[in-house]
Amino acid sequence: MERVFVVGAGVVGKATGHGFAERGHKVTLIDVLPERVEALRAEGLDARIGLDLRDEPESFVFLTLPTPHHGRRYDLSVFERGVRDVGAALAQADAVHTVVVRSTVPPRTTEDLVRPLLEQASGKVEGTGFCLASNPEFLRAASAVEDFRWPWMTVIGARSKRVRERLSALLAPFGGELRVFDQPTTAEMIKCAHNIFNAAKISFWNEMWRVCQAIGVDHDEVATTVARSAEASYNPEYGIRGGAPYGGVCLPKDTNGFLGFAAQHEIDMPLLSAVVDVNEQMADLVERELATLQAESDSSVAR
Repeated sequence: MERVFVVGAGVVGKATGHGFAERGHKVTLIDVLPERVEALRAEGLDARIGLDLRDEPESFVFLTLPTPHHGRRYDLSVFERGVRDVGAALAQADAVHTVVVRSTVPPRTTEDLVRPLLEQASGKVEGTGFCLASNPEFLRAASAVEDFRWPWMTVIGARSKRVRERLSALLAPFGGELRVFDQPTTAEMIKCAHNIFNAAKISFWNEMWRVCQAIGVDHDEVATTVARSAEASYNPEYGIRGGAPYGGVCLPKDTNGFLGFAAQHEIDMPLLSAVVDVNEQMADLVERELATLQAESDSSVAR
């Protein structure tokens, strides 16, 4: 069994702590709110105000700190304070602990923010004084505990092979698909893309709902049918490669044509407009790249 600390005992942290404890691991939850710590203790969990790693064996320290948005940017102020506190605890530690970023953060946070802050606060170097990894959560607020117990997907990102192996051994018993990457940034990007894809789908169907309302069609009948008819709904490989625009006859015709149809009904469609704009930008990019390759080929032949 492993020694596990969970720093930040909100919805994600509490579910994480419960899940590991149920598997028999020795778990301590850390939070700055005394009332939250007392509530966790009342539930039979080991909860403390501050992180103390002195005399602790090699442990996992999961960061489940809040990262809300402020306007159109992440607010990492609380997260940064928590990272510095973990660094101060690492300075007093004898064992080499593994810090795991579980909070949702912008890509490159683990390597460009967490690592330097931990090194500065601890006086140690990542890889020898402590280890680092990313393990983003995929928990829903309404069912966080159950989602941790029975995950459908677990993602790990770490440069150290040993860290990848140890985290995999810790998390694999929960089941679900396990995907392991050699860069924390890959794991961070997966989580961001995961949430944004969900948001985009919701906004897409809200945009379609407005059109259905305007023309007197039952939106649910349209949506539940398209969810089964459109290849993008049922084929997980459809359209995910990137680097090329959609083409052919149907997609360019219907995206552009439907914008005109919506305009006739005075319905603004910012998402569909963005879909067309992105596709046109990608087509221009590919055309420029092909022109550059052709010019380089012609120059080589001329020589």
